[in-house]
Amino acid sequence: MKLHTLTPTDRRQVRKRVGRGHGNNWGRTCGRGEKGQKSRSGYSRRPYFEGGQIPLFRRLPKRGFTNPNHKLWTLVNVRDLDTNFEAGETVDIESLTAKGMIGTIDTGLKILADGEISKSLTVKAHAYSATAKAKIEAAGGSCETL
Repeated sequence: MKLHTLTPTDRRQVRKRVGRGHGNNWGRTCGRGEKGQKSRSGYSRRPYFEGGQIPLFRRLPKRGFTNPNHKLWTLVNVRDLDTNFEAGETVDIESLTAKGMIGTIDTGLKILADGEISKSLTVKAHAYSATAKAKIEAAGGSCETL
């Protein structure tokens, strides 16, 4: 065995060399047909091009409105705070991510009022619903706005 006799173990398809004469059926037009845009070098079709027909995204009706100022809040309910935290603890973004209750924050953290809370917690968030704030403070906790 010598170095020049070794062959690679992974089989790779050999690149087809076109335009090398008419003897191998891939000469002259090289499999691209006769004339037209697709036969030229440098041709690339843009996405969703339908050959001059009105494209699908232009045929479909446009409806609705996307507000550019819309905020995507990360939401947590007081029920989840009651089950995952002990009395006297501080609830903030770091403690919520450490417990795996939230992922990444887009706009901010908002506390909602679904469920009941029976422990006094110090909650630090960007926004609260009015009912959630009332429930937290009725249980002896405090709400701090970031």
